[in-house]
Parts: sequence; C-alpha cells; structure tokens
Amino acid sequence: MGIFKRIKTIAKADLNGLLDSFEDPIAMLNEYSREMEQEIAKAQKALSRQIFVENKQAALILELKALVEKRTRQAKLALEEGEENIAKLAVQEKLTNEKQLALYEQQYEAIKDQTEGLKGKIADLHQTYSELQHKKVLLASRANVAQSMKQIQKATVSFHTDAIMRGVARAEDKILLMEAELQAGTQFAEPLAQQDAAYSHYIADDEENSELEKLKHEQAVLVK
Repeated sequence: MGIFKRIKTIAKADLNGLLDSFEDPIAMLNEYSREMEQEIAKAQKALSRQIFVENKQAALILELKALVEKRTRQAKLALEEGEENIAKLAVQEKLTNEKQLALYEQQYEAIKDQTEGLKGKIADLHQTYSELQHKKVLLASRANVAQSMKQIQKATVSFHTDAIMRGVARAEDKILLMEAELQAGTQFAEPLAQQDAAYSHYIADDEENSELEKLKHEQAVLVK
C-alpha cells in the first residue's frame, strides 16, 4: 500500500470516528422528524397545486358543456328560421367543442387519478410520521436510560474502592490489636490474682504454735 493511500485511509478513519462521536441519537431523531415534516409540507403544497389543476379542468369542462348546449340551441333555432348556413356553422362549432370536451374529460379523469394517488402518498407520509414520532419517544426513553446507566457505570469505575478496602483493613488490624492487648492483660492478671489469694490464706508458724498452745492450756484447765 502506497504512503498516500495509507494516509488517506487513516484520515478517513479519523474523520468517520469524529463524525460518529458527534452523532447524538436524540438530535438525529429530531432532525429526521424535521425532514419528515418538510416532506409532508412539500407534499401538501403539491396536492394544493394538483387540486387547483383539477378544479380548473372541471371549470373548463363546464364551460365547454355550456358552449356545446348553446351551439345546439343556435343550430336548432337557425334551422327553424331557415338559416341553414348559420345552422351549419353552429353545428361545426358544436362538434369541435364536443371533441375538445371529450379530450378535457379524459384529461380530467387522469388528473383526478393523480390527485387520489397524491392523497394516498400524503396519507402514507402522515402514517410514517406518526410511527416515527412514536418510535422517537421510545428511542429517546431508551437513550436516556442507557445514558444514565453509562454515567452510573462510569461513576462506579471511578470509585477508589482499593483505598477504601485498605482503610477498612487498617481499622480491622487496629481492632485486632486492641483485642490482643486486652487478652494479654487478662492472662497476666490471673496469676497475680492467684498469688494474692494464696498469700491471703497463708498462716505463719508462730501463729500456728500460739494457737496450739492455747488449745493445750484450755484442755489442761478442763482436766483439773
């Protein structure tokens, strides 16, 4: 791969990535809605022009029908009055107008078909727009939920859990040390208490001999 082609590929990839980052889904949905509204507006404008053409064609047909009837009456009146040449002219114009009328009526039917087709397309556009609006609400809701979850995940990742757990471990070590100190103090206190109890029950030899001599004396007195 040539160096220029590689540069072009990299630049294109960077540009696409930049465009992707700018594609806010909610903004995109709103833009699509606006585009659809513009299409409906153009279709409505086209329909109004189509209806104008249809109405104008209908008016021409009515005028030609009235003219045909008028020339028919004129031809009959001319014949009644013996004006055959005038009657022929009236008949000629009547036949010409009838041919024109037949053409106008054919055109009118085609125009009406076009009008109905355009109305159908506009109805489809309105249906599509309604579906788009409904989908936009749903997608906007989903996008908001996804954005909220993304923010929560991002916040969770940014939590300093390691530092918190280390702090908890230090607190636990301090508590264990306090418990060990208490346990050690209790173990040393028990022998001392036992020694105190032993000393409290200790009887000296002089005290024992004195008590013994006292008992002997009391016994001698009883014998006498």
